[in-house]
Amino acid sequence: MSITAAVPTAKERPRRTRTKRVSGLPALKLSELPLHHIDLRNPLKAVLVCQDCETWVPITGMQSKVQKLVPHHTGKAHVAAAVHCRSSNRRLEFDMTIPEWRRALTDAVKESSSRTATTVLPKAFSPRTDRTLRARAERTPAGRLADWNAVLSRVDVADMNRRGVPAGDVPTECLEVPLDTLRPQRSAR
Repeated sequence: MSITAAVPTAKERPRRTRTKRVSGLPALKLSELPLHHIDLRNPLKAVLVCQDCETWVPITGMQSKVQKLVPHHTGKAHVAAAVHCRSSNRRLEFDMTIPEWRRALTDAVKESSSRTATTVLPKAFSPRTDRTLRARAERTPAGRLADWNAVLSRVDVADMNRRGVPAGDVPTECLEVPLDTLRPQRSAR
């Protein structure tokens, strides 16, 4: 006596099933599906995206009267639970021929490629802008440090001038100018 798992997992299904069962759902028309969800390049191994579980499913019966989707599970094989997709054995109506599908797919590719952005052309700029951009590109951390060291003496001089007290009379009826903090201090009156 064999023991079965509590939750069976999905297993690989044969690509071609020969069953007379047909799904009760209405037949899918190829012209109503998005062109990129159909692959008829090799007609004997034609596949399309199932509308319910959104997986690629083979089409069976390509050389017979009735074409339908192969019975399949909703999850990945040997991973997900074995839940049968409701679109299994769903009939297909080929309301377009394979050459018509190829022409429509080619037209769709041409149309979508014309919508894609072209290469971005560089903005025209003046020689002055060109010099600035080249100087920025050539800057290195050592170059930036050298630039800072070159202006450091001028920064020190500006700081000393700012700290200096102006010569002349000091106003008596106003707040004193702070020399070491930014917060004003009230004078005692």
